[in-house]
Amino acid sequence: MHSDRTDAAPPQPAPTGSPDRPPARPVPPTADDTGPDDSDRPETPRPPHLLLPAAGGRWAAVLALAVAASTTATLLLPALLARAVNQALAGAGTATGRQLIALLALLTAAEAAAQYAAPRSSADAASRIRTTAIRRMLAAGPAAVSRMPVGDLVARLTASAPQAALAAPALVYSAAQLLMAAVAVVALTLLSPLLSLAFLVTAPTGYAVIRRPLRRTTHAGDGYQRTQAQLASGLLDALSGSRSIAASATVTREIQRVLRPLPHLSRLGHELWDTQRRTAWCTGLLAPATQLTVLAVAGTQVAAGRLEVGDLLTALGYTGIGLSGLGTAQSLLDVAQARAGAARLTDVLTLPVRRITPRPLPAGPGRLELRGVVVHRQGAVALDGLDLTVPDGSWTALVGAPDSVTSLVAALAVGLAEPDEGTVTLDGVPLAAIHPDELPTAISCAFADPVLTGATVQDALGLGLGPAPPPSRLRGRAGRAGRGLRPPDGYRTPMASLVLSGGERQRLGLARALARDSRLIVLDDATCGLDGATEAAALHALRGETAGRTVLHITRRATVAAAADRVAWLHEGRVRTVAAHDDLWPHAAYRDVLDGGTPGPRPAPLKASAGD
Repeated sequence: MHSDRTDAAPPQPAPTGSPDRPPARPVPPTADDTGPDDSDRPETPRPPHLLLPAAGGRWAAVLALAVAASTTATLLLPALLARAVNQALAGAGTATGRQLIALLALLTAAEAAAQYAAPRSSADAASRIRTTAIRRMLAAGPAAVSRMPVGDLVARLTASAPQAALAAPALVYSAAQLLMAAVAVVALTLLSPLLSLAFLVTAPTGYAVIRRPLRRTTHAGDGYQRTQAQLASGLLDALSGSRSIAASATVTREIQRVLRPLPHLSRLGHELWDTQRRTAWCTGLLAPATQLTVLAVAGTQVAAGRLEVGDLLTALGYTGIGLSGLGTAQSLLDVAQARAGAARLTDVLTLPVRRITPRPLPAGPGRLELRGVVVHRQGAVALDGLDLTVPDGSWTALVGAPDSVTSLVAALAVGLAEPDEGTVTLDGVPLAAIHPDELPTAISCAFADPVLTGATVQDALGLGLGPAPPPSRLRGRAGRAGRGLRPPDGYRTPMASLVLSGGERQRLGLARALARDSRLIVLDDATCGLDGATEAAALHALRGETAGRTVLHITRRATVAAAADRVAWLHEGRVRTVAAHDDLWPHAAYRDVLDGGTPGPRPAPLKASAGD
């Protein structure tokens, strides 16, 4: 269960005829308060070494062994090839030729194993990193995770995890390439000091030439990933607050906001491709230039009788191996990308895990209280000293403010978010002190876009952390809340075979919320997708099924507000007043915050209520 709008940045409310009020609290530099109870303060762990989760695994070990075998065979190949040529020219037999064939077979098998193990290692590492991050999020709880924008969180799990997973192959290949380059220089020196001198004069010049493009590639690649994540985060945040955007007629402005990073992304992309092109061009010239230089020196040595013909092939082979050190540039770029991805995952992998000291939740009627609640989101004050009481056994509608803010109140009421300041209690017990396994029994919720999981319709309706209600109760309440829904095979219909409209999903979400004997029911715009007749039937079912239970219904629908016992009017992060719908309807400002409200002159300021 989740709310689809709690992470959208709240737009600035339009000025209204609200009464004078003290200025909003400034946003503090940090928002690390996690509750009023010191015994429940989260435990902040020591940040892990973020490359270690990516470096383990059996496929990383297979890759290391395969690369080690491939490196050994590659280093032996030039010397063995030279011996085979010299023996062939001298007519000394074919023993070395058979050794050469065996070595080539080993090299082929090792390269094939490495090509298979490298992507498997990265895939397994990405899976482990995502699993570790998700487990950390579950251990930290939804309240801690809610402080992170949902778009940015998705970008980290989908883009940064594969980046961090590049660590193992990149480290293995970097070590192998550097080792081969060093051994190749030593082999050239043993063959003839002039050969290593020719190599060391030419190759470092190429390294100096490509050093600056490599730095630019690293910088542009990191910036490209960050800007891409920023673009994806903005898009997801806009989608989560789409109803507020549509209601406020700010679609064009939101499109401009989401696409604002696009020119910068384009510049970084062109810079990245340009530097990679320059690097490839310089590397393409460096390799033949170095090989020709070493080959010329080796030729003079053969002509002078200091080297044999086979040594010419040895020199050429070790020159190519020495140039493989240029491949380290790409491997080191992968290491840099892995470090950047790991750094972006730090906030997720080090989320504080709450040490829960459960308090017994006494039997109660479901009285919900929010006292002095302050919540900051993305540098803005979303709730500013909110005081609201939902009396037990009553049906209270909450209207006003952007969808993101009202949905934030719903998240606070069901324990999916925690205030930066203030308390949220159920029957006098802070929600933060209630064990998470006990919350679904005490509180049911339904959202505008419910997530329905389970093999069948009955599984989806009965899914939850608390004890599942009997099938007969599920069918009875689902039939009343989901009036008109007729799955092909009834409640045994597979969820995967259903194509549901938004209204049908909402009716199933309502049925799931009503199926439990919870004392408090929180509905976050859970009927916004229903037509008038269906909504009237759903409200009638709600009235019958929630008798004696407490209901907090967040809505923009005048019909829902009219059906409630009382309406709490939320404005600028506080409750402006609490009254019956009929008493509020004459005020044009109140009608303006409801769908279908009629514009009119602003009324005189209403007297603020404490929330009772």
